[in-house]
Amino acid sequence: MKKKDLEMSLQKVKPFDSPKADLEQYVTPATIAADMLFSAYVQGDIADRKVLDLGCGTGMLAIGAWLLGAREVVGVDVDDAALQVAEQNARDLGAEVRLLRMNASDFQEKVDTVVMNPPFGAQRRHADRPFLERALGSATIVYSLHLAETQEFVESLIRSNGAAGEVQKRYKFEIPHTFAFHKKAKKDVEVILFRVQTSQH
Repeated sequence: MKKKDLEMSLQKVKPFDSPKADLEQYVTPATIAADMLFSAYVQGDIADRKVLDLGCGTGMLAIGAWLLGAREVVGVDVDDAALQVAEQNARDLGAEVRLLRMNASDFQEKVDTVVMNPPFGAQRRHADRPFLERALGSATIVYSLHLAETQEFVESLIRSNGAAGEVQKRYKFEIPHTFAFHKKAKKDVEVILFRVQTSQH
């Protein structure tokens, strides 16, 4: 599958019915999801691998991993309503994704690769920390999106977990007017994609 075809498929992924501000439920734009997944794919980290999406929301990254030939895909989210939409999205796109309702920290399986867009920490400082710590403990390779302004914190957290990571991509992430406290019709924030090799590598 070409990146352009993957992006077209991911544009069909339905968003949250009623997004929750405290969970920072923003859908990863299909353009960014396709680019980060394809980057992982060309580096040999998706096809024939067991892939995990922590905080999977409506399934964008999990479904994309399946479409790129992952051997097994697991999506984890704490929100029932999001998982119901993810289940429908997976059905609509013919993807086989095992969806689990739990906190990211409670996931105990070992996987090959994590692809995730955890909460950015806009509502609760360092809300991405438990996601990244669990990912580093679960996988050989981790791809994770974070606010560019938190780069130093993320790099420190990666090092403290005995892993080695680098920024592979930078994106403008468009956040549409979703919640009452949003003042603008949309806001662009700069995000960075880390690729991390864990101590299990």
